[in-house]
Amino acid sequence: MPSLLLRNASVVVTMDGREILGGGVYVEDGWIVAVGPTADIPATADEVVDLSGHLLMPGLINSHHHLYQTLTRVYPPGQDEGLFGWLRALYPVWARMTPEHVRVATRLGLALSGATTVFDHHYLWPNGSSIADQFAGADGLPIRFEASRGSMSLGESAGGLPPDSVVEDEDAILAASQDAVERFHDSSPGAMRRVVIAPCSPFTVTDDLMIGAAELARSNGVRLHTHLAETADEEEFCLERFGRRPVDHMEHLGWVGEDVWYAHAVHVAGDEVARMGSFGTGV
Repeated sequence: MPSLLLRNASVVVTMDGREILGGGVYVEDGWIVAVGPTADIPATADEVVDLSGHLLMPGLINSHHHLYQTLTRVYPPGQDEGLFGWLRALYPVWARMTPEHVRVATRLGLALSGATTVFDHHYLWPNGSSIADQFAGADGLPIRFEASRGSMSLGESAGGLPPDSVVEDEDAILAASQDAVERFHDSSPGAMRRVVIAPCSPFTVTDDLMIGAAELARSNGVRLHTHLAETADEEEFCLERFGRRPVDHMEHLGWVGEDVWYAHAVHVAGDEVARMGSFGTGV
């Protein structure tokens, strides 16, 4: 059982309210066993690192990203528009992505992230690209990587935002999601590679897909993620299409609980925040 001792840090910041002067951390087999003043934790280990003059703190966690967008970060069209206008300008560009683009973008984005844990919300898979390309891009990087089998199924012709060229058949989405879990999800404690089921948003997928995705995720014991209440445009879309605000719509679909977290949740009311809290739903 390999062990690691980080000792004599000027300050250990634990992010639970403590700042330990002259502190250290003792680790066994990849798990933190003890945190405290250096004199109060084990004095020896297989590897000992003296952190005199250094600050020691937990690694950063990125709980929502789109690594593929690393490649279009400075693309000018749509930059001065709202979210919907920006997306409409970029969808045709993203539709030209290849498996190599996905691999390179994943690796570049992870390497530049500054985070030790990254969740990526990838939801369009053109030209034969797949979640396998993301895990290939992450291969060898010492980062805990959770990749989503995201999806879009509601194209413009059916009243959605994205062009029909970048949406998928819903049966194919569910089949690919099941395959992704079976091939890549590691459910063991401390796993470095996991899969999340993540339909993109209320304006890019159907209710049937949201419900089917939740059933699939829960039958496999994996988590659920989606965009929600990001802009006033989305709220207007939900009211017109469903007769409900975004948070109400998620409750209607059963997309609440400790296995669910949303990205953004900007346009939410106080009572909606309270309800999300009561369900244990994260943001």
